[in-house]
Amino acid sequence: MYAWIWRRLPGSTPVKAVQAVLLVVAAVALLLFAVFPWLEPMLPFNDVTTV
Repeated sequence: MYAWIWRRLPGSTPVKAVQAVLLVVAAVALLLFAVFPWLEPMLPFNDVTTV
């Protein structure tokens, strides 16, 4: 999969490296700001009971 993405990125090797880093940053930002806040109420971490 990563080789496929690398081959599809335009430009020389340094440009591809910058684009790959930007893709990783964008994916992490999407997870942190959209996916995880939407998913958090559905997770059982706040249902803590002590015996």
